[in-house]
Amino acid sequence: MQTQENELQNALNTQEVNAAEQQAQTQTCECEKNNTENCVDEKDQQIEALKQELEALKAQSAQEKDVLMRTIAEAQNAKRMALADIEKEKKYGIEKFVKALIPVVDSLDMALSMTNREDPATKATIDGVENTLNLFLKELKSFGVERLDPVGEAFDPNFHQAISMVPTDEVKPNCVLSVMQKGFVLNGRVVRPAMVMIAKALPQNNEEQTINIKA
Repeated sequence: MQTQENELQNALNTQEVNAAEQQAQTQTCECEKNNTENCVDEKDQQIEALKQELEALKAQSAQEKDVLMRTIAEAQNAKRMALADIEKEKKYGIEKFVKALIPVVDSLDMALSMTNREDPATKATIDGVENTLNLFLKELKSFGVERLDPVGEAFDPNFHQAISMVPTDEVKPNCVLSVMQKGFVLNGRVVRPAMVMIAKALPQNNEEQTINIKA
């Protein structure tokens, strides 16, 4: 009888132990499940935070790149402008000096035009003035200065200043008949335009006009 009671008691104890173990396992699984869910949530939050940080860095990088490109473009423009200014200064830096020398050329020209070349008494002087003028023009040309004497050439308003138009058949219409004052250019830029008289066609007489009308 005592043995049966002991066996029954042992069976009850075993059942209680098994129940306790199952309850412990259930609690363990629930904890593990909760921990896993918490870990997943934390990782998702970390991933989202990293994505936001990445987007912010991309935006910052794009902005900094734009600023850099603008800075480079401005620097290149400044460099080109500086080079252009240097080149312009090389070509036209002596323009004021050339303008100051033009009256000297005009005076030598006038002296030659008003002198009698056939007079033996002044021939040596005239030759000296002419040589001086030619040497002067040669030196000016070495610095990019050229004189404009466009007799017979087509009128060009970029280089010529028209004083009047004269009916003539000596040259073609709209061509330079005579030069009142020679012009000068410095490396292609007009320092002083040539003052010229322009030719225009002769008027037709009444007979020619009548023939043209009948025709």
